[in-house]
Amino acid sequence: MANRYLVVFCLENNNINWRLGFSIGKKIGKAFQRNKIKRRLKEICRINSQWFKSGYDYIFIARKGIEKQPYVKLEESVENLTYRINKKTARKING
Repeated sequence: MANRYLVVFCLENNNINWRLGFSIGKKIGKAFQRNKIKRRLKEICRINSQWFKSGYDYIFIARKGIEKQPYVKLEESVENLTYRINKKTARKING
C-alpha cells in the first residue's frame, strides 16, 4: 500500500508479535532529518499499536516530501495505510 509520503509492505511472519522496519533514503535529506522522520514514525507506531495485527511484519519506506510534513499529517498517513492493509488482509483471510 502507498500514499503520497509512505509506502508500506506487510508480510506475514510465523511469530505472535508484529514487527516494524523503517527505510528512509538519502534523497530525503541530511542525516538529522532522516533520523527525525524515523523517530516520529516509531513514536506514531508505539502510541497507536492497536493499528497493527499480530503475526505480521510492516516495512515503512519514506518518499520525497515527507520531511516537510507535520507530525499530525504523518500520523494520518500511517493510520490510513494500516487501515487499508488490515482491511485487505482480513479479506484475504476470510475469502
